[in-house]
Amino acid sequence: MRKLFFLLMLFFSAAAVQAQSKIENLKVVWPEEYKWKVGSSQENEASHFMELIPEKESLDNWTIIGTMLSLKNVSNIPMDKAMNLFYSKTKNTAPGAKLTLIEKKDGIKNSWILFKVEVEKYLNNSKPESQVYYIVQGDATLYVNIVGVKEKTISKSFEEKWSKIFKSSQLVLE
Repeated sequence: MRKLFFLLMLFFSAAAVQAQSKIENLKVVWPEEYKWKVGSSQENEASHFMELIPEKESLDNWTIIGTMLSLKNVSNIPMDKAMNLFYSKTKNTAPGAKLTLIEKKDGIKNSWILFKVEVEKYLNNSKPESQVYYIVQGDATLYVNIVGVKEKTISKSFEEKWSKIFKSSQLVLE
């Protein structure tokens, strides 16, 4: 009986340790048609930042760029506030930037927001760049995914394509 009790305790202890060691991540299936490669990746205690570009392009010369940002230990941020924080950061360097809310689900465990920011030109660069943003609240991490193109506006087909991709992403424990 003691042996059985010991084995059960060992089993439940191992299961508890394994459950605690799993890390939450947002899994996004980035379309294979672009043949993505990691352009840059930086991580510290507060965040993880990664940029994806097509394999034959560079961070200095790209046609489409994907950005994944995980803000660790950030929770309970209203989605409108998160959107406005990113928009105001863009407005600092592109006063004419246009913000459009695409869709949001707020007030649920994993609230999310989808919006676009369209920029005709920046103060220090006359080239346009527009992005579709997807922000989702994890258990203790705020996940921000962005896809950008060097266009003044986001086409309806691009918006629909990336809205579908981002909304089909999943929070997973790995």
